[in-house]
Amino acid sequence: MAVAKKITINDVALAAGVSVSTVSLVLSGKGRISPATGQRVNEAVEQLGFVRNRQASALRGGQSGVIGLIVRDLTSPFYAELTAGLTEALEAQGRMVFLLHGGREADQLLSRLDMLLNQGVDGVIVAGASGVGSELCERAAEKGVPLVFASRASYLDEADTLRPDNMQAAQMLTEHLIRRGHQRIAWLGGKSSSLTRAERVGGYCATLIKYGLPFHSEWVVECESSQKKAAEAIGALLRSSPTISAVICYNDVIAMGAWFGLIRAGRQSGEGGVETFFGHQVALGAFADVGENALDDLPIVWATTPAREMGYTLADRIMQRIDNTDVQAGHQIVAARLVTAK
Repeated sequence: MAVAKKITINDVALAAGVSVSTVSLVLSGKGRISPATGQRVNEAVEQLGFVRNRQASALRGGQSGVIGLIVRDLTSPFYAELTAGLTEALEAQGRMVFLLHGGREADQLLSRLDMLLNQGVDGVIVAGASGVGSELCERAAEKGVPLVFASRASYLDEADTLRPDNMQAAQMLTEHLIRRGHQRIAWLGGKSSSLTRAERVGGYCATLIKYGLPFHSEWVVECESSQKKAAEAIGALLRSSPTISAVICYNDVIAMGAWFGLIRAGRQSGEGGVETFFGHQVALGAFADVGENALDDLPIVWATTPAREMGYTLADRIMQRIDNTDVQAGHQIVAARLVTAK
Protein backbone atom coordinates (compact mmCIF):
# COMPACT_ATOMS: atom_id res chain seq x y z
CA MET A 1 0.00 0.00 0.00
CA ALA A 2 1.39 3.39 -1.00
CA VAL A 3 2.23 5.80 1.78
CA ALA A 4 1.00 9.37 1.30
CA LYS A 5 3.79 11.89 0.98
CA LYS A 6 4.14 14.29 3.92
CA ILE A 7 3.64 17.87 2.78
CA THR A 8 6.50 20.14 3.82
CA ILE A 9 7.03 23.88 3.99
CA ASN A 10 9.17 23.56 0.85
CA ASP A 11 6.15 22.19 -1.04
CA VAL A 12 4.07 25.16 0.11
CA ALA A 13 6.77 27.60 -1.00
CA LEU A 14 6.99 25.96 -4.44
CA ALA A 15 3.21 25.97 -4.92
CA ALA A 16 2.89 29.62 -3.84
CA GLY A 17 5.93 30.74 -5.89
CA VAL A 18 7.69 32.27 -2.88
CA SER A 19 10.67 31.47 -0.70
CA VAL A 20 10.58 29.18 2.31
CA SER A 21 11.36 32.15 4.57
CA THR A 22 8.32 34.00 3.21
CA VAL A 23 6.09 31.01 4.00
CA SER A 24 7.55 30.92 7.50
CA LEU A 25 6.82 34.62 8.01
CA VAL A 26 3.22 34.19 6.86
CA LEU A 27 2.65 31.21 9.15
CA SER A 28 4.16 32.97 12.16
CA GLY A 29 2.35 36.25 11.50
CA LYS A 30 5.65 38.15 11.61
CA GLY A 31 7.33 40.45 9.10
CA ARG A 32 5.87 42.72 6.45
CA ILE A 33 4.15 40.53 3.90
CA SER A 34 1.80 41.94 1.28
CA PRO A 35 -1.83 40.79 1.44
CA ALA A 36 -1.53 39.23 -2.02
CA THR A 37 1.52 37.18 -1.01
CA GLY A 38 -0.14 36.12 2.24
CA GLN A 39 -3.23 35.01 0.35
CA ARG A 40 -1.15 32.92 -2.10
CA VAL A 41 0.63 31.18 0.75
CA ASN A 42 -2.59 30.48 2.65
CA GLU A 43 -4.25 29.13 -0.49
CA ALA A 44 -1.29 26.81 -1.05
CA VAL A 45 -1.45 25.64 2.57
CA GLU A 46 -5.15 24.82 2.20
CA GLN A 47 -4.80 23.19 -1.21
CA LEU A 48 -1.90 20.95 -0.20
CA GLY A 49 -3.27 20.17 3.27
CA PHE A 50 -0.12 21.36 4.99
CA VAL A 51 -0.16 20.92 8.78
CA ARG A 52 2.14 23.20 10.69
CA ASN A 53 4.41 21.56 13.25
CA ARG A 54 3.81 23.94 16.13
CA GLN A 55 6.29 22.30 18.48
CA ALA A 56 9.08 22.50 15.91
CA SER A 57 8.24 26.16 15.35
CA ALA A 58 8.56 26.82 19.07
CA LEU A 59 11.94 25.08 19.18
CA ARG A 60 13.16 27.35 16.38
CA GLY A 61 12.41 30.35 18.57
CA GLY A 62 9.04 31.28 17.09
CA GLN A 63 5.60 31.15 18.66
CA SER A 64 3.80 27.83 18.79
CA GLY A 65 0.36 29.41 18.58
CA VAL A 66 -0.73 27.35 21.59
CA ILE A 67 -2.02 28.77 24.88
CA GLY A 68 -2.08 26.43 27.85
CA LEU A 69 -5.13 26.52 30.11
CA ILE A 70 -5.28 24.76 33.48
CA VAL A 71 -8.73 24.71 35.07
CA ARG A 72 -8.82 23.62 38.67
CA ASP A 73 -12.49 22.59 38.60
CA LEU A 74 -14.12 21.95 35.23
CA THR A 75 -17.45 21.20 36.94
CA SER A 76 -17.74 24.79 38.21
CA PRO A 77 -20.24 26.77 36.08
CA PHE A 78 -18.09 29.89 36.52
CA TYR A 79 -14.94 28.28 35.11
CA ALA A 80 -16.87 26.46 32.38
CA GLU A 81 -18.29 29.77 31.14
CA LEU A 82 -14.91 31.48 31.44
CA THR A 83 -13.25 28.67 29.45
CA ALA A 84 -15.86 28.99 26.70
CA GLY A 85 -15.28 32.73 26.33
CA LEU A 86 -11.50 32.42 26.47
CA THR A 87 -11.40 29.64 23.87
CA GLU A 88 -13.74 31.52 21.55
CA ALA A 89 -11.62 34.68 21.71
CA LEU A 90 -8.26 32.95 21.25
CA GLU A 91 -9.44 30.74 18.39
CA ALA A 92 -10.70 33.86 16.61
CA GLN A 93 -7.08 35.04 16.70
CA GLY A 94 -5.82 31.78 15.22
CA ARG A 95 -4.61 30.40 18.55
CA MET A 96 -5.08 26.90 19.87
CA VAL A 97 -6.04 26.22 23.50
CA PHE A 98 -4.46 23.23 25.26
CA LEU A 99 -6.85 22.49 28.15
CA LEU A 100 -5.86 20.49 31.23
CA HIS A 101 -7.85 19.69 34.36
CA GLY A 102 -5.78 20.85 37.30
CA GLY A 103 -7.48 19.09 40.19
CA ARG A 104 -7.53 20.37 43.76
CA GLU A 105 -4.06 19.27 44.91
CA ALA A 106 -1.07 21.60 44.63
CA ASP A 107 1.15 18.86 43.20
CA GLN A 108 -1.36 18.26 40.41
CA LEU A 109 -1.37 21.91 39.38
CA LEU A 110 2.43 22.05 39.37
CA SER A 111 2.76 18.90 37.28
CA ARG A 112 0.20 20.20 34.76
CA LEU A 113 2.15 23.46 34.45
CA ASP A 114 5.41 21.58 33.88
CA MET A 115 3.69 19.54 31.16
CA LEU A 116 2.58 22.68 29.33
CA LEU A 117 5.95 24.41 29.67
CA ASN A 118 7.70 21.37 28.23
CA GLN A 119 5.32 21.44 25.25
CA GLY A 120 6.54 24.91 24.28
CA VAL A 121 3.31 26.87 24.78
CA ASP A 122 3.36 30.63 24.25
CA GLY A 123 1.59 31.40 27.52
CA VAL A 124 -0.33 29.76 30.34
CA ILE A 125 -3.59 30.66 32.06
CA VAL A 126 -4.49 29.10 35.40
CA ALA A 127 -8.14 29.25 36.39
CA GLY A 128 -8.23 28.74 40.16
CA ALA A 129 -4.96 28.05 42.00
CA SER A 130 -5.43 28.85 45.68
CA GLY A 131 -2.28 28.43 47.78
CA VAL A 132 0.30 27.66 45.05
CA GLY A 133 0.44 30.89 43.03
CA SER A 134 4.03 31.79 43.91
CA GLU A 135 5.39 28.37 42.95
CA LEU A 136 3.59 28.45 39.62
CA CYS A 137 4.90 31.96 38.92
CA GLU A 138 8.50 30.89 39.64
CA ARG A 139 8.36 27.91 37.29
CA ALA A 140 6.83 29.93 34.45
CA ALA A 141 9.39 32.71 34.95
CA GLU A 142 12.25 30.22 34.68
CA LYS A 143 10.99 29.28 31.20
CA GLY A 144 10.21 32.87 30.23
CA VAL A 145 6.54 32.00 29.64
CA PRO A 146 3.82 34.56 30.52
CA LEU A 147 1.42 33.35 33.21
CA VAL A 148 -1.98 34.85 34.02
CA PHE A 149 -4.41 33.76 36.71
CA ALA A 150 -8.19 33.88 36.58
CA SER A 151 -9.83 33.55 39.97
CA ARG A 152 -13.10 34.07 41.76
CA ALA A 153 -11.50 35.85 44.73
CA SER A 154 -8.40 37.91 45.60
CA TYR A 155 -6.00 35.34 47.02
CA LEU A 156 -3.01 36.12 44.76
CA ASP A 157 -0.99 39.26 45.49
CA GLU A 158 2.18 38.53 43.55
CA ALA A 159 0.71 37.38 40.25
CA ASP A 160 -0.96 38.74 37.12
CA THR A 161 -4.64 38.23 37.88
CA LEU A 162 -8.15 38.83 36.58
CA ARG A 163 -11.06 38.44 38.97
CA PRO A 164 -14.55 39.74 39.73
CA ASP A 165 -15.09 42.43 42.35
CA ASN A 166 -17.13 40.36 44.81
CA MET A 167 -17.29 43.04 47.49
CA GLN A 168 -18.48 45.72 45.06
CA ALA A 169 -21.13 43.34 43.71
CA ALA A 170 -22.46 42.64 47.20
CA GLN A 171 -22.45 46.32 48.15
CA MET A 172 -24.35 47.23 45.00
CA LEU A 173 -26.93 44.48 45.52
CA THR A 174 -27.48 45.28 49.21
CA GLU A 175 -27.73 49.01 48.55
CA HIS A 176 -30.33 48.43 45.84
CA LEU A 177 -32.54 46.50 48.27
CA ILE A 178 -32.10 49.18 50.93
CA ARG A 179 -33.17 51.89 48.50
CA ARG A 180 -36.25 49.83 47.71
CA GLY A 181 -37.23 50.17 51.36
CA HIS A 182 -35.84 46.97 52.88
CA GLN A 183 -34.23 47.28 56.31
CA ARG A 184 -34.11 43.67 57.51
CA ILE A 185 -31.99 41.83 54.96
CA ALA A 186 -30.65 38.29 55.42
CA TRP A 187 -28.02 36.22 53.61
CA LEU A 188 -28.46 32.67 52.28
CA GLY A 189 -25.95 30.22 50.80
CA GLY A 190 -22.32 29.32 50.38
CA LYS A 191 -19.86 27.71 52.76
CA SER A 192 -17.78 29.53 55.34
CA SER A 193 -14.61 28.04 53.79
CA SER A 194 -15.25 29.90 50.51
CA LEU A 195 -13.17 33.05 49.99
CA THR A 196 -15.64 34.23 47.34
CA ARG A 197 -18.44 33.97 49.88
CA ALA A 198 -16.34 35.78 52.48
CA GLU A 199 -15.80 38.73 50.12
CA ARG A 200 -19.49 38.89 49.23
CA VAL A 201 -20.64 38.64 52.84
CA GLY A 202 -18.09 41.35 53.69
CA GLY A 203 -19.67 43.70 51.16
CA TYR A 204 -23.16 42.86 52.44
CA CYS A 205 -22.22 43.53 56.09
CA ALA A 206 -20.32 46.73 55.27
CA THR A 207 -23.35 48.14 53.46
CA LEU A 208 -25.73 47.33 56.32
CA ILE A 209 -23.36 49.10 58.72
CA LYS A 210 -23.02 52.07 56.36
CA TYR A 211 -26.79 52.60 56.47
CA GLY A 212 -27.08 51.86 60.18
CA LEU A 213 -29.22 48.77 59.63
CA PRO A 214 -29.40 45.74 61.92
CA PHE A 215 -27.11 42.77 61.37
CA HIS A 216 -27.70 39.47 63.12
CA SER A 217 -25.30 36.53 62.77
CA GLU A 218 -28.26 34.14 62.68
CA TRP A 219 -29.43 35.90 59.52
CA VAL A 220 -26.29 34.72 57.66
CA VAL A 221 -27.10 31.12 56.78
CA GLU A 222 -24.75 28.60 55.18
CA CYS A 223 -26.23 26.32 52.55
CA GLU A 224 -24.86 24.03 49.85
CA SER A 225 -25.72 24.82 46.23
CA SER A 226 -28.92 22.81 46.06
CA GLN A 227 -32.39 24.09 45.25
CA LYS A 228 -33.94 21.68 47.74
CA LYS A 229 -31.58 22.69 50.55
CA ALA A 230 -32.08 26.37 49.78
CA ALA A 231 -35.87 26.01 49.83
CA GLU A 232 -35.67 24.30 53.20
CA ALA A 233 -33.18 26.84 54.57
CA ILE A 234 -35.20 29.93 53.64
CA GLY A 235 -38.33 28.37 55.12
CA ALA A 236 -36.55 27.76 58.42
CA LEU A 237 -35.03 31.27 58.35
CA LEU A 238 -38.40 32.98 57.91
CA ARG A 239 -40.04 30.85 60.58
CA SER A 240 -37.40 31.97 63.09
CA SER A 241 -37.26 35.58 61.85
CA PRO A 242 -40.60 36.38 60.13
CA THR A 243 -39.87 40.13 59.86
CA ILE A 244 -37.08 39.65 57.32
CA SER A 245 -38.16 41.41 54.12
CA ALA A 246 -35.28 40.58 51.74
CA VAL A 247 -32.72 37.81 51.27
CA ILE A 248 -29.47 37.91 49.29
CA CYS A 249 -28.57 34.54 47.73
CA TYR A 250 -25.03 33.32 47.12
CA ASN A 251 -25.67 32.14 43.55
CA ASP A 252 -28.40 31.39 41.01
CA VAL A 253 -29.01 27.84 42.27
CA ILE A 254 -29.62 29.12 45.80
CA ALA A 255 -31.86 31.87 44.38
CA MET A 256 -34.03 29.38 42.50
CA GLY A 257 -34.37 27.21 45.60
CA ALA A 258 -35.21 30.26 47.72
CA TRP A 259 -37.89 31.27 45.20
CA PHE A 260 -39.56 27.86 45.47
CA GLY A 261 -39.27 28.05 49.26
CA LEU A 262 -41.05 31.42 49.27
CA ILE A 263 -43.85 30.05 47.11
CA ARG A 264 -44.25 27.16 49.52
CA ALA A 265 -44.41 29.63 52.44
CA GLY A 266 -46.83 31.94 50.63
CA ARG A 267 -44.30 34.78 50.58
CA GLN A 268 -43.35 35.05 46.91
CA SER A 269 -40.64 37.59 46.20
CA GLY A 270 -41.27 40.91 44.50
CA GLU A 271 -39.34 44.03 43.53
CA GLY A 272 -41.47 46.31 45.66
CA GLY A 273 -40.37 48.23 48.74
CA VAL A 274 -41.88 48.49 52.18
CA GLU A 275 -45.40 48.04 50.88
CA THR A 276 -44.57 44.46 49.86
CA PHE A 277 -43.19 43.81 53.33
CA PHE A 278 -46.61 44.51 54.81
CA GLY A 279 -48.00 42.16 52.18
CA HIS A 280 -45.71 39.48 53.60
CA GLN A 281 -43.63 39.27 50.44
CA VAL A 282 -39.86 38.79 50.53
CA ALA A 283 -37.54 40.28 47.90
CA LEU A 284 -34.66 38.23 46.54
CA GLY A 285 -31.26 39.37 45.31
CA ALA A 286 -28.57 37.05 43.96
CA PHE A 287 -25.19 36.79 42.22
CA ALA A 288 -24.83 35.32 38.73
CA ASP A 289 -21.92 34.41 36.46
CA VAL A 290 -23.86 34.62 33.19
CA GLY A 291 -25.02 37.42 30.94
CA GLU A 292 -28.38 39.16 31.27
CA ASN A 293 -29.98 37.12 28.48
CA ALA A 294 -29.22 33.86 30.30
CA LEU A 295 -30.80 34.86 33.62
CA ASP A 296 -33.95 33.19 34.86
CA ASP A 297 -37.09 35.24 34.21
CA LEU A 298 -38.03 35.66 37.87
CA PRO A 299 -38.60 38.75 40.05
CA ILE A 300 -35.02 38.67 41.35
CA VAL A 301 -32.45 41.47 41.28
CA TRP A 302 -29.09 40.18 40.05
CA ALA A 303 -25.51 41.30 40.49
CA THR A 304 -23.90 39.73 37.45
CA THR A 305 -20.26 39.42 36.40
CA PRO A 306 -20.51 37.33 33.21
CA ALA A 307 -17.74 34.73 33.27
CA ARG A 308 -17.80 34.36 29.47
CA GLU A 309 -17.04 38.06 29.06
CA MET A 310 -14.24 37.66 31.59
CA GLY A 311 -12.88 34.96 29.29
CA TYR A 312 -12.72 37.49 26.44
CA THR A 313 -10.83 39.92 28.66
CA LEU A 314 -8.50 37.16 29.79
CA ALA A 315 -7.67 36.33 26.16
CA ASP A 316 -6.69 39.95 25.54
CA ARG A 317 -4.55 39.96 28.68
CA ILE A 318 -2.52 36.84 27.84
CA MET A 319 -1.97 38.05 24.26
CA GLN A 320 -0.67 41.39 25.57
CA ARG A 321 1.81 39.53 27.74
CA ILE A 322 2.90 37.29 24.86
CA ASP A 323 3.28 40.08 22.29
CA ASN A 324 4.98 42.49 24.68
CA THR A 325 7.21 40.97 27.34
CA ASP A 326 7.62 44.40 28.94
CA VAL A 327 3.97 44.48 30.03
CA GLN A 328 3.98 44.40 33.81
CA ALA A 329 1.89 41.95 35.79
CA GLY A 330 -1.07 43.53 37.51
CA HIS A 331 -4.46 42.99 39.08
CA GLN A 332 -7.46 43.54 36.85
CA ILE A 333 -10.80 43.61 38.66
CA VAL A 334 -14.07 43.24 36.77
CA ALA A 335 -17.00 45.18 38.21
CA ALA A 336 -20.46 43.66 38.45
CA ARG A 337 -23.61 45.01 36.82
CA LEU A 338 -27.04 45.23 38.38
CA VAL A 339 -29.91 43.59 36.50
CA THR A 340 -33.40 44.17 37.85
CA ALA A 341 -36.56 42.22 37.14
CA LYS A 342 -38.45 43.38 34.06
